[in-house]
Amino acid sequence: MSDDEYQPLTPSLQNVIDQKSLQWVFVGGKGGVGKTTTSSSLAVQMAAARESVLLISTDPAHNLSDAFGQKFSKDPTLVKGFDNLYCMEIDPTSSIQEMIESADNSAMNSIMQDLAFAIPGVDEAMGFAEVMKLVKSMEYSVIIFDTAPTGHTLRFLSFPTVLEKALAKVSQLSGRFGPMMQQMSGMMGVSANHEDIFAKLESMRAVINEVNQQFQDPDKTTFVCVCISEFLSLYETERLVQELTNGNIDTHNIVVNQLLFPPKDSNCDQCQVRHKMQQKYLEQIFDLYEDFHITLLPLLTHEVRGVEKLKTFSKLLLEPFQPPK
Repeated sequence: MSDDEYQPLTPSLQNVIDQKSLQWVFVGGKGGVGKTTTSSSLAVQMAAARESVLLISTDPAHNLSDAFGQKFSKDPTLVKGFDNLYCMEIDPTSSIQEMIESADNSAMNSIMQDLAFAIPGVDEAMGFAEVMKLVKSMEYSVIIFDTAPTGHTLRFLSFPTVLEKALAKVSQLSGRFGPMMQQMSGMMGVSANHEDIFAKLESMRAVINEVNQQFQDPDKTTFVCVCISEFLSLYETERLVQELTNGNIDTHNIVVNQLLFPPKDSNCDQCQVRHKMQQKYLEQIFDLYEDFHITLLPLLTHEVRGVEKLKTFSKLLLEPFQPPK
């Protein structure tokens, strides 16, 4: 296609709102680029178009409560001023702790658990599976994830493999030491119920496998990348897009946040220099992602906190921002 024929895609997230088959939307990027504001604003717009929306924060530094000015917990809570938008804040690592504590804590069982959890990433994988089991049992037309900074975002793609390793380890050990454990536990008068932890790992793996299949279906899942127009953020976004592509997760939206548009007659040197730098990286973003919807958001003079400000800001996701002439 020649440059003359090239038509850039609409610079807004309207395509996400219009895709009625979507069930999962992830919003991710480097720390401090405005992921929570973007995901909250997208949830506000989704609530106007869908029956029910759940916004989940998996970032341990939960910011949804700050964004909406309302306290959220690990149970879905209706956002004030809405009748179909719910928020919940979860910490995958604490849910695994609770699960261990509630498990049958016989001596043998804890040995088995310790062995299974010795494999790196098992705790996170189990925590994620717990969350997914919970979420799958709920009836929401779309679920939006406000994810942790980039490093953690894609870990769930490797969870099935991690759990398979843990399962193999537990079955290998129970095969080898099972009879001896039965004898010892008989002598000590405790039950060696290692089947319990095995069944738990197996059911978690099934849940994660099923969810991952849905995540890899572009009709059901998409990933919105949020960045700012700076070198590090651009670099991180490129890494994120590559990882998503390798993991077969659809991504065709990039939100560029905190853009400066100083008036022509502005005598603020810093603003002019920063604007020039941002424009340089913006050009690179447009070159790299010509088959993406690139939404530009301005740097505001106030914080976006509270439902009313989120409603106002969320309109910028759908109506392309017009910088002052």
